[in-house]
Amino acid sequence: MKKLFMAGIMLVCQGILAQSQEALVFFADKENVAASIANPISILTQEAIDRKTTHNVTIDERDVPVNETYISTIKSQPGITVYSKSKWLNAVYVSGTQAEVEDLLNLSFVTAVEFMDPDLNLFPVPFPTPDKFSLENESSRIVYNYGAAANQIQMLAGDFLHEQDFTGDGMIIAVLDSGFPNVTTNPAFAELISENRLLGTFDFVLDQVTIGGSSSHGARVLSDMAGFIDGQFVGTAPEASYYLFRTEDASTERPVEEAYWLEALERADSLGVDVVNTSLGYQDFDNPNYDHSYADLDGETTLGARAANLAFDKGMLLVTSAGNDGGGFTYVATPADALGILTVGAVDSNGNYASFSSIGPTVDGRIKPDVMAQGASAAVVNENGMITTNSGTSFSSPIMTGVVACLWQSRPDARNFQVMQIVRESAHLFNNPTDEMGYGIPNFEDAYNALQLLGNDQFLLQINFALYPNPVSEILNISFPTAEERATVTVYNLLGEKVFDHEVTSTTGGINIAQLRAGMYLVSIKGELASNTFKIVKR
Repeated sequence: MKKLFMAGIMLVCQGILAQSQEALVFFADKENVAASIANPISILTQEAIDRKTTHNVTIDERDVPVNETYISTIKSQPGITVYSKSKWLNAVYVSGTQAEVEDLLNLSFVTAVEFMDPDLNLFPVPFPTPDKFSLENESSRIVYNYGAAANQIQMLAGDFLHEQDFTGDGMIIAVLDSGFPNVTTNPAFAELISENRLLGTFDFVLDQVTIGGSSSHGARVLSDMAGFIDGQFVGTAPEASYYLFRTEDASTERPVEEAYWLEALERADSLGVDVVNTSLGYQDFDNPNYDHSYADLDGETTLGARAANLAFDKGMLLVTSAGNDGGGFTYVATPADALGILTVGAVDSNGNYASFSSIGPTVDGRIKPDVMAQGASAAVVNENGMITTNSGTSFSSPIMTGVVACLWQSRPDARNFQVMQIVRESAHLFNNPTDEMGYGIPNFEDAYNALQLLGNDQFLLQINFALYPNPVSEILNISFPTAEERATVTVYNLLGEKVFDHEVTSTTGGINIAQLRAGMYLVSIKGELASNTFKIVKR
């Protein structure tokens, strides 16, 4: 009996080893790094170089492509299929049995593998992390007849931006979604096509330029930004330019879609994209071993969150849907949990919380969603050119994306984190955020007026203290309001006991809390004019 039992264990283990697994495979280096950085036009478009220069974003090794010889070698290994590559992670996404994937470690240029099933990872895999975040013309006013889209635009005061002639002109938006059928023939996109503002497409699932897909989701999402039917429907950024990238395979749910999404972000960055809309989210997969737990949703653990943070570090502004699990998993999925992403929940036409909209907080205590827009019975144009309504945060996100792009158009010298924060601060619940609504519904007239106070030194005139990063391991940086020069910082544990206090100035701007135990704390910052309290996670 004992021998039979041991044989059974061995058969189970062999079965696990024989199952196909998905994993990231990390490489040791890249070729021609110095030469590529010295001649960036060889790896980036001029638009991308210009955007990085404008926003003071460094061109570095992450912009250099993955070594194609390494990729070819991986493809030639027994049982291995390569689905995607990432220059930011210097990695490829593969499938094969556990043994076949682990055998890749025998290649001299492979430094690590990270299985999508976390139970197979014996050690944490290091990956690149972002750097620390660090007058109207009356004659040019535009007045649209918004038709069916009026409520969802006016709720955000997006019409105010349009009246100031900020309609997205000159801004580049990438839409990462599941399918875009009939885009070139849909009357809602006639101006987009005739004015050559559809700059390019790519299907990362099928590895081809032509996009389509069985799902019409992406086309409907696009309509809420780019759509225009005179007198009947107007998107929130009707004069922006667009790239359309298919990253979602609607027929399956696999973590490789996060890898496709990462690769699409890298392509967007290299093309000079300013703003990215993603009406997708990942939590449950066809293989439950790959599922993301709530503990994973800390803003920097999942592949989607890591990709979002790297894209944010590269200067793009990412907007994503919170998810539609208000009655299920409840919490926002990934990449909506990411530190460097603007997460959008859904309200109804009266500005009330839509019960399907996923809520926060994230596992580390951050406010999510960030902001809200209409997602219940939102007006869209379907793939046949008919105006209809759809519900979901998939539509509140593009409505927000377009208005954010128009706001950024008004001050193109602003940094992505500045635009994102000022949008949050314009929202109606900013001083009293909730788990359901986050900071609430932004007012883009207020955001526009505040953004014009952005100084030439590219620092916002702010009225509140702010701190970052959160979660924090050692140095907690403090951003001072414009009128403050010094403040007292007091840290309390969740029992209300004072565990740390220190006086800081606007020139020092930070405290070292490495000595504190891991956990959650409350941080009180008091100056002469302003005072704020924050919840932080110490790692």
